[in-house]
Amino acid sequence: SNGESEEEETREQEEESFDPIPRTPEDGEDDSNGEEDQGLRISEEERMHEEEEADELYRDVDINQGRGLQVSLDIEDSHVTLTPTHSDGQQESSLISSFVTSLLNPIIDPDRVKSLEVNFSNIPGIVHQYMHQQMPEAVREAVQIQTDQLQDSIQRENDEFLRTIDDNMKKIIKEQVKNQVKAQVTRILPRIEESVNAQLG
Repeated sequence: SNGESEEEETREQEEESFDPIPRTPEDGEDDSNGEEDQGLRISEEERMHEEEEADELYRDVDINQGRGLQVSLDIEDSHVTLTPTHSDGQQESSLISSFVTSLLNPIIDPDRVKSLEVNFSNIPGIVHQYMHQQMPEAVREAVQIQTDQLQDSIQRENDEFLRTIDDNMKKIIKEQVKNQVKAQVTRILPRIEESVNAQLG
């Protein structure tokens, strides 16, 4: 029992002392290994870069794998293990796969093709019937609009013509009345003069 508790204590101390983050050596240490350390760092960076590229490539290849999954995390020593547990993701993935497969490899049903041919061949007849029903109405409306516009235009021209005639007639009548009054005054004026002179004289 004593040996077990010591062993447990040692394991706990090892776990606590484990530091996964690499540390750089203190300034006081020997710098002779600097080039060697840098070479290790560069090769470590290259290795990590290659791993990232591989992970990215894998993610690109299997885009549906991560959808709808729950992941359990197991930590043993300094290794991490991810274990995917499928829920609805597999069903969703297979549904999408079958949909894509049916799009890429369509099954041609002869009855359906025949039905499509019949439907497509009916289109010109439907268009023709529509045109015969709708065209007369459209033509009638267009003619009515044009007629209304012409009537409005003619009415405006007619109103303008009548105003011009009315103005001209007023001018003519005014001129004639003026001339007649002048002629009458010219004829009456000598008589008035005679009458006034006769009364004065």
